[in-house]
Amino acid sequence: MLEDIKHEVRIVTLRRQPMNTLDINAIERLSEFFENHPPEMPLVLDGSEGVFSAGVDSKQFMGYDHAQRHHLARAITRMTAKILSIPAPVVASIPGHALGGGLVLALCCDYRITTNNEQAKFGLLEAKAGIAFPDGPAEIVQSELPPTLLRQLTLTSQTMSAADLLRHGVFDESDHPDRLTELAIVRARTLAEQPGFRAVKAQMRGALAARVNQLAQAGRESAFC
Repeated sequence: MLEDIKHEVRIVTLRRQPMNTLDINAIERLSEFFENHPPEMPLVLDGSEGVFSAGVDSKQFMGYDHAQRHHLARAITRMTAKILSIPAPVVASIPGHALGGGLVLALCCDYRITTNNEQAKFGLLEAKAGIAFPDGPAEIVQSELPPTLLRQLTLTSQTMSAADLLRHGVFDESDHPDRLTELAIVRARTLAEQPGFRAVKAQMRGALAARVNQLAQAGRESAFC
């Protein structure tokens, strides 16, 4: 992960091979970034090298024992609880593929800007990979996706294009990948300039943040018991 501040906006860039996948160290580092984020400062969560994130490395995960799987699931739910609890605007800059936990991370953001590259793929591949959703991500996808799209993405493991998810309202706009970061900074600043943003975010997204935080505190991870 890389961190920078531009135009009074904090930028956290996912950067890990392969395809910005998330291992336990990356997840816990992201949790730390989100927990310590200044509450007044807009945040951009960015991908790198043409990818947002392919989520958890499924091959690595399949080698985990039960205790390791449970630990990873708890860490993912804690991470999502932390990003959802940020009161300032959080904007996703999505230059390419966002799969599994990578797409969940994008759904945690208040505004989502994606690449206009039709080769980029987006999906929730947990069923195909033999991985159940951690409790936090399960709550997030059920809250953030329309019911028909939720059923299609989760049960069939199909992938969709950026244009597909724009049509469904999952993403807010698209642009050339070279322009995404700067555009995300502009959008983050514009959202933050609204005097009522934080109050309205608490009204509109606070219930989801509270539910995921409760799951993080409980740490049960029912799918991994």
